[in-house]
Amino acid sequence: MLEEEIGKILLEKKLRIATAESCTGGGLANRITNVSGSSDYFERGFVTYSVKAKKENLGVPEKIIEKFGVVSDETAAGMAEGVKKVSRTDIGIGITGIAGPTGGTKEKPVGTVCIALSGKKTVMKTFHFKGSRTEIKNRAAEKALKMLKDYLVNIYEES
Repeated sequence: MLEEEIGKILLEKKLRIATAESCTGGGLANRITNVSGSSDYFERGFVTYSVKAKKENLGVPEKIIEKFGVVSDETAAGMAEGVKKVSRTDIGIGITGIAGPTGGTKEKPVGTVCIALSGKKTVMKTFHFKGSRTEIKNRAAEKALKMLKDYLVNIYEES
């Protein structure tokens, strides 16, 4: 199971993580904490669904949200960096997107999800998922886990 693999890597590297989620509604934190012993590496998770919560709880600058939109790589990065700082962890993960079935636009259709990881460096990527609201939320959490595993393997190599 992907969550268990990630947990082992985090333990080996003595790293702690925190999550900041919007469209996944805590689904990523749920997946991570399904692993027994995850409290050894998972610090906390925020569900910052509103713009106000992103700004107040994570410190995402209003100018970022105004310039790029709430669903953007830049906002996801602000969420990841913010949760890392607030939680005092090694890695922060930020997810924002449009799970639907409403809320999409021509530029950012339903299924647009932005995921960012902040640790030694910040990486971010936008995805376009298909399916129902629940499927999009689940696919976004799964993709975040895959990104986290790749990040841990490629960025936090053995010293």
